[in-house]
Amino acid sequence: MPQIYVDADACPVKPEILKVAERHGLEVTFVANSGLRPSRDPMVKNVIVSSSFDAADDWIAEHADEDDIVITADVPLAGRCVGKGALVTGPTGRVFDKSNIGMATAMRDLGAHLRETGESKGYNAAFSPRDRSQFLETLDRFCRRVKK
Repeated sequence: MPQIYVDADACPVKPEILKVAERHGLEVTFVANSGLRPSRDPMVKNVIVSSSFDAADDWIAEHADEDDIVITADVPLAGRCVGKGALVTGPTGRVFDKSNIGMATAMRDLGAHLRETGESKGYNAAFSPRDRSQFLETLDRFCRRVKK
């Protein structure tokens, strides 16, 4: 049965994930470096990994499989999961797939370079109601796809 894996440390859409997953009967695993609010729902698991760099990403990449759903804003993790056949979305509903992961990686690297050279301050846009709506639409579409 497909599962939903969440890169949970800074995920702004945890309640939305639980609502959609419950509607579709999918198990959710939140993976984080620090504490997570416990759940009594047997379909929700919390995994706390070490605080080492990329520990949560490594755990998700190791466990996610074809037709699982991964929710992350981390482009390198998205690339690893897309390579395994998972459906990947960011918390804004941005879909990562084989057709766009190369460009997403290149843009991430360019942004990092511009921040390092001082050409860019690297501010992220605020999370908006439109982002939340787009995420819900994407996650629902992914859930319907993996259940077929």
